[in-house]
Amino acid sequence: MKTVAVVGGGWAGLAAAISATRAGHRVTLFETSRHWGGRARALPGSAPDGNSTLLDNGQHILIGAYTDTLALMRSVGVDPDATLLRLPLTLLFPDGQGLRLPDWPMPLDVLVGVLTAGGWSAADKWSLLCTTGRWQLAGFRCDPLVSVADLCSGLSPALLQTLIEPLCVSALNTPADRASGQVFLRVLRDSLLGGRGSSNLLLPRTDLSSLFPTAAAHWLEHQGATLKPGQRVEQLRHQTRWLVNDQAFDAVVWATSSAVAARVLARSAGDGDTTGALHRWAALAGALRYESIATVYVQAGNARLPLPLLALRSSPRHPAQFVFDRGQLGGPAGQLAFVVSASSDERATLQDQVVHQAQSQLAAWLHGQALTVVQTVVEKRATFACTPGLLRPPQQIAAGLLACGDYVDGPYPATLEGAVRSGLAAGHALAGTA
Repeated sequence: MKTVAVVGGGWAGLAAAISATRAGHRVTLFETSRHWGGRARALPGSAPDGNSTLLDNGQHILIGAYTDTLALMRSVGVDPDATLLRLPLTLLFPDGQGLRLPDWPMPLDVLVGVLTAGGWSAADKWSLLCTTGRWQLAGFRCDPLVSVADLCSGLSPALLQTLIEPLCVSALNTPADRASGQVFLRVLRDSLLGGRGSSNLLLPRTDLSSLFPTAAAHWLEHQGATLKPGQRVEQLRHQTRWLVNDQAFDAVVWATSSAVAARVLARSAGDGDTTGALHRWAALAGALRYESIATVYVQAGNARLPLPLLALRSSPRHPAQFVFDRGQLGGPAGQLAFVVSASSDERATLQDQVVHQAQSQLAAWLHGQALTVVQTVVEKRATFACTPGLLRPPQQIAAGLLACGDYVDGPYPATLEGAVRSGLAAGHALAGTA
């Protein structure tokens, strides 16, 4: 049995702590805030009538291919069938155009979905089927330096605007012209060819804290782990054992954001035998670039959209790519969440643009009801920019010191599944640490 410190209580850190605890280690989990879940947790807000309402610090979509995330939720007592609304892959716009797969076995679901999609010509559909067929023959692999835009250059503007770009920004949170084609193909492979239901959308019916972090923290406490919320770790040293804020551990799993990890580890390198390893890892983590995500919560009377999730036609003046009807997902009736990936505008400008976009594109369901901005959550470093040829920091930092997070080297972009898999892998790797 080892004493293990996990620094960071997001989904990756919680997964690492659970994995290490199951392996029989004595775990202490540090988290700067007093709330578990990192960038995927509940957030208190105020409704326009002054009553309190529970929001999230970013609207999330899971998919059926998130096998490790779903299994981990079940293991701590959360029932995904009760807490997630499962829908066949749907990327429909308010005018009814776009893709909607039937709930059929693969690959019939994709074939029928493409053939019945609205807004695409017969030539568009044939081109898409031929292109995806070539990707499959190539094993869903391409040159690591190819972007998604390069990968899809032969597709029509209609396909690019109503399928590729929404898929890319939802999966990689990076615009197609600078997103990694190889990572995009990996996501497509695991979702479209991962078995029946793997491409399903899983929309949270509860707040993100209840979806996993709160249950995970309770499970860890019940298993004897030591939880330290509200304790910032600003010092890490190695003197035979690892010292975390002067407390000695046999091993450490660093599970904070890449920016925090780079800053603290570079400052903690010191003059010991781990100096070079910490500096090299911190340099890789510090070189990552980020994409922001803004979620604009709007109260639209008691409006109800035709689906819980709609794709939106985005432009510089209409920046949101998706809207969620939270009234259909367990939230207050008429509460809409507009998601703006790769956002760069100021908060006030963004809110005005989103309200105008809603009035323009959702008029048929708003019935002239007034729109009131409830709250806007902007995560300026929500995800790393998933660009072609990106060098991501490895899991192993030094002997007895591991990293986990959605940004750590792996096949997936910055997703909850990527974070969970990274945390589980770090927990499993503790058996081989010195």
